[in-house]
Amino acid sequence: MTHDDVWHAIEQFANEHGMSCSGLARCSGLDPTTFNKSKRWSKEGQPRWPSTNSISKILSSTGARIQDFTKFIEATPKAINE
Repeated sequence: MTHDDVWHAIEQFANEHGMSCSGLARCSGLDPTTFNKSKRWSKEGQPRWPSTNSISKILSSTGARIQDFTKFIEATPKAINE
């Protein structure tokens, strides 16, 4: 599971629930910018991961289970290194 996998899963999860990432954040009681692409990396180039609290809130607000979210991580296409 990579940083990109988790952010992709959030995007797909929001889409599945008929929302943008900012709509999902708002619906979950989070700041609408929580999942913005600009917040995924620090100014120093370090990856910023979503918090477990944020993931918990999007699950709770949509009535989803963790498996409903992680299926998008498992579905992320992987590059094959040969």
